[in-house]
Amino acid sequence: MQSKGREAPHFGAHVIDPSLYMALEVRTMEKIRSAGGNPNYKRILLKLSGEALKNSKLGTPISDHRLRKICYEIKEVHALGIEIGVVIGGGNIFRGLAGQDKGVNRNTGDYMGMLSTMINGLAIMDFLEKIDVEARIQTAIPMEKIGEPFILRRTIQHLEKGRIVIFVAGTGNPYFSTDTAAALRASEISADLLLKATDVDGIYDKDPKKDSKAKKFDEISYIDVLQKRLRVMDTAAFSLCLDNGIPILVLNMNKPGNIKKALMGEKLGTLVA
Repeated sequence: MQSKGREAPHFGAHVIDPSLYMALEVRTMEKIRSAGGNPNYKRILLKLSGEALKNSKLGTPISDHRLRKICYEIKEVHALGIEIGVVIGGGNIFRGLAGQDKGVNRNTGDYMGMLSTMINGLAIMDFLEKIDVEARIQTAIPMEKIGEPFILRRTIQHLEKGRIVIFVAGTGNPYFSTDTAAALRASEISADLLLKATDVDGIYDKDPKKDSKAKKFDEISYIDVLQKRLRVMDTAAFSLCLDNGIPILVLNMNKPGNIKKALMGEKLGTLVA
């Protein structure tokens, strides 16, 4: 399936005939399908929380085991030919809202949180490259020594060349969460899906950790999420996905292989569409 907004490629002054380009796309998708991939999702945005990297037992911000696990999951999906953007949170190191309890100004706290996402992004990029997956960091706050500025054309070039693009520093503005950054980047790169990796296996009508009778939704519409007041993402993030028609898949990442299985078509988590 051709990604949204994708044009037939140019070679110098020549343009591939659209019918030939579509035939090429079909053959490419057949190869992905034979490898177990789902052609419905050619380009995805993966949203990871900072806590996904945390070693809760030792209280350290980054667990080598969790980092390794996440990166191998990403590599497995990348091998299917799916283009991947990643937005990582920073809550394992510093959360802006929590800083207010420590006497830190909200603006300052949010910028500290953005810098935390850079630390997490560097860790992910470094490990991905150790396992032979090309990756680039793009930052919403200029840090030229360690990351590229976010430039959409450059992002698309990286994705089309098979590189993982890791977006850090949120939106670059205080008062906006990394969920909002994920929805924004997903919209900008015309992602076919925003995949939110969490520690629960989908969206429930109640907190499943507190109520054993909580009902899980396999699929739910944007409108039902609003009417039932379900907490999927913050309001700004959810509105961006709604306005731009980007499906959201909420999935438990703690179970190995879940991301690949979901993208291959297995019904896991909850799809908001």
